[in-house]
Order: sequence, then C-alpha cells, then structure tokens
Amino acid sequence: MDRPILLIEDSRQDETLVRRALKGLGVRNEIVVARDGAEALDYLFGLGAWKDRKIEEQPVLVLLDISLPKVDGFEVLRQIRADPLTRLLSVVVLTASRSQSDVLAGYRVGADGYVVKPHDVGAFVEVTQELGNYWVRINEPPPALSS
Repeated sequence: MDRPILLIEDSRQDETLVRRALKGLGVRNEIVVARDGAEALDYLFGLGAWKDRKIEEQPVLVLLDISLPKVDGFEVLRQIRADPLTRLLSVVVLTASRSQSDVLAGYRVGADGYVVKPHDVGAFVEVTQELGNYWVRINEPPPALSS
C-alpha cells in the first residue's frame, strides 16, 4: 500500500487545489490533512485523536504551510527534525510567503524544499503536480520503519 501524503494546511481552498492537482496527476496516495500545527504533530507522533495510528507508517511526503494556527510551520518542522522517528521525512514548505527571512528559516530548520504558492489557480495546480511528480513518483523516500 502507498504511504500517505500529509498536507498541513489551514486553507480549505488550497487543500482543494492540492487534491485536484494530485488527482489530475494520477497520484493514488491517501491525502491526510491537518488543519493546524498541533494536529499535524499529533498525527505524526500518534497522539490525541491519532493515538491508535501506527506511527511506524509515516507519510511519503509532508507538504507544510508555515502560517498555521496553534503551532506554526517552523516549529512543526523543528519537531519533525528533532525526532528519530520523523527526522528523515521529506518535508516541502508550500506557503504564500516569499519573504527571504522565511525561506532562510525554512531551510535552517530542515525543509527539503521551499515552494511559494502561485496566486493563479492554474499555476498553483501545475506547481503542485510538479511537486507530486518529483516527491511521490521520482524521489526514492527513506523506507518505512519496521515495528
């Protein structure tokens, strides 16, 4: 079974565009959505509502917005990189901010890529398809941990 994609995104419109783009590309991986940083960390580490999830089955890709409620994306990324269970996950920041300080901060805390969301819907879908093609189809992710 294909490992899921974790989309950490509070905008339902952006979620819809990501889903459309990946479906249009033919990506069959389940897309799990976390609406804030705290929910994302709960998912990744099997806490709260996700306490029964097999945490050894980590996502093949994390698409991470940095502007999130509760826990911001930079802190989510810090916690991902600090834990041996999640440290090797492929994490791409997908955000509206093109601020150079945000780009630098993203890479400093361990982003594998930093992509600015285009404002044009067609361009957004195209960029997301390129991300999906590379990170889900071409890139060879670290193997899932065995229990």
